[in-house]
Amino acid sequence: MKTKLLFLLPTFSLLFPRIALAAVANSPTDCQDFGINTALGCIPLTNINSFTGTFLRISLGLGGGIATLLIIYAGFIMTTSTGDPKRLQAGKELLGAAIGGLMLLIFAVFVLRLLGVNILGVL
Repeated sequence: MKTKLLFLLPTFSLLFPRIALAAVANSPTDCQDFGINTALGCIPLTNINSFTGTFLRISLGLGGGIATLLIIYAGFIMTTSTGDPKRLQAGKELLGAAIGGLMLLIFAVFVLRLLGVNILGVL
């Protein structure tokens, strides 16, 4: 009886699907003049300063997200090493590399803002 019930419930849910009432939103894009509308935002192509600023913002955000995921993964490796010294060492090396990459990324943002914004006045 129980197996018949477990078989019939998914079968009936496939036979009688629910109707989704959805529509495409006709919202204007973020790009006003000339640019590339991506999932991460509008990349303007009007001048080189706005293009490089947007490109750096998106790439630095992705780099920081990847570094954060690597730190979490290194912690998972170290936690689940179960006393294996090779696996623990691999987790420590990955953690050190991820923190070093994140520090390099933060330093690069600092240098770019110092040179580009404060000294050269690019943005």
